[in-house]
Amino acid sequence: MDRTQFIIATTLVLFGAFLLGWFASWLIGRLTRATQADPAELDRLMRLLRQTEKDRDAGQAAQERTEADLTARLAAVQAELDAAMDGLRESRAEIEELRDYIERKLARR
Repeated sequence: MDRTQFIIATTLVLFGAFLLGWFASWLIGRLTRATQADPAELDRLMRLLRQTEKDRDAGQAAQERTEADLTARLAAVQAELDAAMDGLRESRAEIEELRDYIERKLARR
């Protein structure tokens, strides 16, 4: 292989590499580029996403309100339960006192 043939072979290899790179770039650009119909679809999806986020935020706010309401109701029921238990304790103590009183009165006879 003389010098001229070597230069021609090198030129062909480099030109082939250039064409292969250009084709790969064109193919990737073609596959990843949005078509004309896609912007409308993307806008619709963005609106849908925004609406979904608003609905999620509203759902979270409603959940927090419900949780706060249930927590308040639970605290009120707990307070009522404590009051009822205190009343029951006092009633039991009073019943014991009355039993003792009755037993003392019956024992004196």
